[in-house]
Amino acid sequence: MKLLKLVPETTNIKFLKLRMPFYVISILLIAASWALVATKGLNYGVDFAGGQEVRVTFVEREEAPIVELRAQLGELGYGEPTIQRFGDPNSVSIRVRLPEGVEDQPGAATAIGEEVVSTIQSEFENVRQDANETVSGKVAGEFRERSVYALIFAMLAISVYIWIRFEWQFGVGALFALFHDVSLTLGMFALFQLEFSLQIIAAILAIIGYSLNDTIVVYDRIRENLKKFRKMPLPQLLDLSVNETLARTVMTSLTLFVALMPLLFFGPASLFGLVAAIVLGVFVGTYSSVYMAAPILIWLGVTSDSFVPEETLADRQEKKARGEI
Repeated sequence: MKLLKLVPETTNIKFLKLRMPFYVISILLIAASWALVATKGLNYGVDFAGGQEVRVTFVEREEAPIVELRAQLGELGYGEPTIQRFGDPNSVSIRVRLPEGVEDQPGAATAIGEEVVSTIQSEFENVRQDANETVSGKVAGEFRERSVYALIFAMLAISVYIWIRFEWQFGVGALFALFHDVSLTLGMFALFQLEFSLQIIAAILAIIGYSLNDTIVVYDRIRENLKKFRKMPLPQLLDLSVNETLARTVMTSLTLFVALMPLLFFGPASLFGLVAAIVLGVFVGTYSSVYMAAPILIWLGVTSDSFVPEETLADRQEKKARGEI
């Protein structure tokens, strides 16, 4: 019985033939994404916009009814609440977004927290209130700023690693591909006004990791072929390298899509933004490894001699002693 091969071994797609149109489209998409972020802004969740945090314990339960709580509190009119386990399985932290101007009204934010607690207590028995605190917009702003720094540092650190592992052109190519992936993800959240929370930062970091992994696989094959085929034109060599890694790329991406699609369409609403970001990230990460990270090497001056070690004085003397020069 023959194994199923989604990508035949004889595949020879001319990816680099369309590098210019795809690069123009990608740059336009990046510009459009940042324009959407600048004009429409991101729909920040409680993590990044501030809000009221309430912590409660369900005394007579082993686990807190998180699904029921999310449905019940969502009807209060403060948006989708953020509910997480806090310490014991029967204790939860609940954060709701505050209406505009509430922070400036003494006691208004606390009253909203008390409303949340009373709503829970009306449905469930023996619920103990452990805390009712306001997360200020200033603190949330600092949290948002640190998250941005974390993303930037992650991308720069990855680029430096690739620079050391390969050549500086490869580091620049990987950084541009990552910037492309993150920009399009932010653009999607700005366009559809999906809630942008700490979960989405985790999703973007996952996208960076996936895109980097795919890019390194392609780059490693390019480096091997540069050593093997010294006289092959670079566009042809890049096509060869991408085609040789295409089966692995397709299988990895399809496996992830199979796992993510049921979560996207049938999973809980609280995970929709996270899964949507990763689904888009897998698609654009695969695309950028082929059409962003590989073609840019041509414009950055990579040649067939990029991985040929420079001849030292000792090498020349040894060749001279052997009569080769």
